[in-house]
Amino acid sequence: MEAITALTGTAILGSQRGSRSSSAFRAFNPATGQAIAPDFYSSTHEEVDRAVHLATQAFSVYAWLSGRDKARFLRHIADSLQAATDALVARAHEETALPKPRLIGETARTANQLRLFADLIEEGSWLMARIDTADPARTPLPKPDIRSMLRPLGPVAVFGASNFPLAFSVAGGDTASALAAGNPVIVKAHPAHPGTSELVGRIIAESVRACGLPEGVFSLLFDSGIAVGKALVQHPLVKAVGFTGSLQAGRALMDLAAARPEPIPCFTEMSSVNPVFILPGAFAQQGQQIATGVAASFTLGAGQFCTKPGLVFLPGENAAFTTELQQRVIETPSFTMLTSGIASHYAEALRQREAGGHAQRSATATSVPDTASFAATAKLDEVELSSFLDNSELQEEVFGPAALLIRCTEPASFLSAAEALRGSLTATIFGTEADLLEHQALVRILERKAGRLLFNGFPTGVEVCHAMVHGGPYPATADGRSTSVGTQAIFRFSRPVCYQQFPDAALPEELRSANPAGILRLVNGSYTREPV
Repeated sequence: MEAITALTGTAILGSQRGSRSSSAFRAFNPATGQAIAPDFYSSTHEEVDRAVHLATQAFSVYAWLSGRDKARFLRHIADSLQAATDALVARAHEETALPKPRLIGETARTANQLRLFADLIEEGSWLMARIDTADPARTPLPKPDIRSMLRPLGPVAVFGASNFPLAFSVAGGDTASALAAGNPVIVKAHPAHPGTSELVGRIIAESVRACGLPEGVFSLLFDSGIAVGKALVQHPLVKAVGFTGSLQAGRALMDLAAARPEPIPCFTEMSSVNPVFILPGAFAQQGQQIATGVAASFTLGAGQFCTKPGLVFLPGENAAFTTELQQRVIETPSFTMLTSGIASHYAEALRQREAGGHAQRSATATSVPDTASFAATAKLDEVELSSFLDNSELQEEVFGPAALLIRCTEPASFLSAAEALRGSLTATIFGTEADLLEHQALVRILERKAGRLLFNGFPTGVEVCHAMVHGGPYPATADGRSTSVGTQAIFRFSRPVCYQQFPDAALPEELRSANPAGILRLVNGSYTREPV
């Protein structure tokens, strides 16, 4: 691994490096507010076009690699990432001020996510191979031989996220799932951590070379603004987009993707308030513990998680719960936010929430911020349900260590509250099992509002596994039928293709009668690994 000082600040265009254009920018250390060397150079229009054309050329080869070969590539990236943990953590800590233990864990998570996809595609059943054999004797018409499976889409543009410099960035879930499905990837690095992005980009590019793959399988572009991202989404050879970030930016990308002469899928993860409903039985059994947990969850990582619980619904006054929650907020240390922009947007969002008396400040952390431009303190606001229902702006996400407490006059009011909610990534219920059975109507509503329902747990941890759903109805994501975490994320970057009456030798390996790949297939309506 090259030393940190070897950062060039230029794009990675397959096996080549980009130019030092006239437009340069630097990352900032959130803990000090100081710019960090070196300069990074915004990619030119020609470099965007070069990256996409390289990806298009690579697609004709990479899309047809076996699951075994793609898995070897993903594992090479994973192993190289973990071997470079010290260098990655050092640079990421400087660019984000995130604690080093968290970044060490995030590096491991990123590597393990790649390995999980490697296992998935090596086994192969994710391809949903289906075979309906011919029946020439069928009357009144003969039945043809029809076989289908999932195939990759083409070059995918991925946007790095601000709050996860590794797990949702250059080698994160969007990149891992797109590569696993057989698509070349062009990443637009997040300007808040360009050095971390370049280090990871070099690792992926070296893995492409080491595995003997076409150079265009991966490219990395830089930009401090929106020009490169806009050009990527509008490029006619890009076939899909993966994005994690704000609603404003995500919606802009969705609109660009839909307005193209050939619209393409744009998978955006955007705004989520992650409501929490506390049922009556929960107060009797664990009220104080829930209050402590709620405060810890919405302030975890300075509230800069997309799964942060932002709305808390509780029946009646419940003074003991509220007092405990307020005290925890008051005692919360100050935070250093990821960027000055996030810090200022946090302050403005709280100001708008409290404008006009719609919400009242309930508690504020008494800690004194260490820095001016990147600092934030924990806040708790309160509002009555009637006011919440009358003011839709109270549902706007506040990205930072804040939550809104909504008082419902009775448990039945939870239903009207839930019906009014927009889409979220998660929805949480605290209560007893008897509570849960009594409030099945609430569960049914929340099934329509969120991608993941939790019972007696907090949503800020997202397990990377086969069953995880990290998605939800708009505005949480562009498409609530998808997930950006877990192995089901691979389905975003694939589509079904059917082969009718093809000779066996011309079929993809996974559809040939002998089943040389050994995968589970649906043959004439029954699942089997046996040859046809």
